[in-house]
Amino acid sequence: MQKSNVPVAKDLVLIGGGHAHVAVLRRFGMRPLPGLRLTLVTRDIHTPYSGMLPGYVAGHYDFDECHIDLGPLARFAGARLYHGEVQGLDPESGLVEVGGRPPVRYDLLSINTGSRPGTLDVPGAAEFALPVKPIDAFLRDWEDLIQRVLKSRGRFRIAVVGGGAGGVELALATQYRLQTLLRERNDDPGRLDYLLLTRGPDILPTHNAGVRSRFYRVMGERDIRVLTEHRVTELREGVIVAEGQPEVQADAVLWVTSASAPGWPALSGLAVDERGFIRVDANLQSQSHPGVFVAGDVAALPDDRPKSGVFAVRQGPVLTENLRRAATGRPLRRYRPQRQFLGLISTGDRYAVASRGRFSMEGAWLWRMKDWIDRRFMERFNELPEMEEESGPKLAAGVADQDAIRELSTLAMRCGGCGAKVGSTVLTRVMQRLPVSGRGDVVLGIDAPDDATVLAVPEGRLLVQSVDYFRAFIDDTYTFGRIAANHALGDLFAMGAEPQSALAIATVPYGRERVVEESLYDLLAGALSVLEPSGAVLAGGHSSEGAELAFGLTVNGLVDPDRIWRKGGMQPGDVLVLNKPLGTGTLFAADMRGKARGRWVDAAIESMCVSNLEAGEVLRRHGATACTDVTGFGLMGHLLEMTRASDVDAVLHMDAIPMLDGAPETVAAGILSSLQPQNLRLRRGVADLEVAARHPRFPLLFDPQTAGGLLASLPAEHADACVAELRRAGYPAAAVVGRVETRGEAMEPVRLAPTSSVSSARERRERRPCPNFGERARQEAQRES
Repeated sequence: MQKSNVPVAKDLVLIGGGHAHVAVLRRFGMRPLPGLRLTLVTRDIHTPYSGMLPGYVAGHYDFDECHIDLGPLARFAGARLYHGEVQGLDPESGLVEVGGRPPVRYDLLSINTGSRPGTLDVPGAAEFALPVKPIDAFLRDWEDLIQRVLKSRGRFRIAVVGGGAGGVELALATQYRLQTLLRERNDDPGRLDYLLLTRGPDILPTHNAGVRSRFYRVMGERDIRVLTEHRVTELREGVIVAEGQPEVQADAVLWVTSASAPGWPALSGLAVDERGFIRVDANLQSQSHPGVFVAGDVAALPDDRPKSGVFAVRQGPVLTENLRRAATGRPLRRYRPQRQFLGLISTGDRYAVASRGRFSMEGAWLWRMKDWIDRRFMERFNELPEMEEESGPKLAAGVADQDAIRELSTLAMRCGGCGAKVGSTVLTRVMQRLPVSGRGDVVLGIDAPDDATVLAVPEGRLLVQSVDYFRAFIDDTYTFGRIAANHALGDLFAMGAEPQSALAIATVPYGRERVVEESLYDLLAGALSVLEPSGAVLAGGHSSEGAELAFGLTVNGLVDPDRIWRKGGMQPGDVLVLNKPLGTGTLFAADMRGKARGRWVDAAIESMCVSNLEAGEVLRRHGATACTDVTGFGLMGHLLEMTRASDVDAVLHMDAIPMLDGAPETVAAGILSSLQPQNLRLRRGVADLEVAARHPRFPLLFDPQTAGGLLASLPAEHADACVAELRRAGYPAAAVVGRVETRGEAMEPVRLAPTSSVSSARERRERRPCPNFGERARQEAQRES
């Protein structure tokens, strides 16, 4: 990954993580274009490689072997990763509308979203069929179908609608997997009844007669009935209706029909063909909007080709080059699609048929060759090279026009005094775009700006105040604003206070005026999306320009004196409840090194975006006696503060503590947060340290958390009801993680409960000791003592 300290001159936004865009990301990572900022907007964090998907369904590959992880790839490319689904486009204003966040501005846009099966024109298809796209939804439905089949008794009828290569491969792959699973359970694989329906006179219409003949034979050998001339007109529960044909009974229907386009390109004013695919010229550029490029299935080429991933893969290098050229004002390069290509179509088992023009061949060796080709392709994106960061690169020629160069040249002259502040014009425009809300006890706020904010404290209530501020650890500015607000408000919820107001402190990177404006707006809009539901208003703040993005909030809350939660309220006999999992520190340390899977980081971000507002209310209803939020000092640090203030001991049940997916793996790999060593000094508070440190999850007790959960003590008789209500309220990981005991004679107030003797195989694997961690902890403790 190459990081640049060059101000942003232009924004390139990539919509979708398809086969062409993964090539764009990798190539920009290998050779960045200074001054051009990349942003990837994607609905899926892991993009499946279509060539290996049948093998995954058949059970030959695991998830990570056939999916490209967009998290590390985006980081390698220096691209901002926005996880969301595009809902529209304003090409005149250069804005991408993304669900759940402010619009994303662009100078150049590239679209590679793929296609979806055409189901909307067939009544009942959307309700009763399992469409193969979007693939992430299909894979979830496929796992559900596996369970349905395994739990069923007697004949189970599965129909595949679609006679192209995708339908044929899916029929054979799903049948192979289901029959294998039934055999493993000593069940009868013959009770599966498979059939394939196609609207035309033949299967595989884009392939030669030899290929069709081979697959008719294979499908006959596998007892898969083929029904040609079956144009499906309606689906009902358990029934397929085809024009002019008898009704077909089916317990499950897999839908692999011809591709259809998403609706938003046409609604956005882009030129599209009669099926809704975006019309492009020979340079992969939109015929109606020159700043928009399109690749893959969603593109309608002048010399059209079948909707196949092989064309998107070949378009990647040309698309990358044309995006570079468009960004720097140079002539574009023509894309010349191949006339013929070698297709290797699998037959469910480790066997394949080759197809090219009039040529066909089959054999197990072809599957091995296909497997070798596919794995080599995947290695390019999942095993990224280590890149040295450049120091002080210059703008690439042509990225910035004369106006931009004049504007950016002033940045080097800005002083650290008044020049560090964001300009009044930018700030005014941002505040005009943000919703303004007020409340009676905020006397002067941003709705009536003055030199300072004026707050009123109602009689009989106390003001609770806290502040947090930290560097950005993700590139999504809006989401960072949300996380920062959740992190700051956590202190108020931990004390039982009602949020009243907040002051924002923002540092945005140097850049063009519009870039600074968008960054500041996204930060504040993200924070407001959290503040407003909590009842707090944004009353003011301070903004400045700096070398990197940073953000924080001073938050104010109100509380009745007799309802304040303190760390010193724990009582012997109480249980300890935690509502969020641990692991953000190690996961983002791994993400910075490109060692964390995208889905792990995405799940961590999702957890950090969940407010503790409702958790605090639930804990209050169940009689919580003490509370704190788990943040920078880690679970152990904050628990030790509580035991010290309450003069009690505590027992932690290690196996009950919720962990974020991937956190045990990154800790086992020795990847820890930079704050971890300081937190680890608190291990002196753990009894029987030498034994405790052998537990593989021991380091996670000291893992610093961002926007972590609430740790509370409450009467044991309320524990089950409290945890159940927390889970219903949107905290699925909530759990009882320990208990409070009377202060003993031992100096160490925290003891770890022994590992449960009953555990899953996965848990036993995760409990393997981290290399030398226990011994290292023991030696360091001896040195410090």
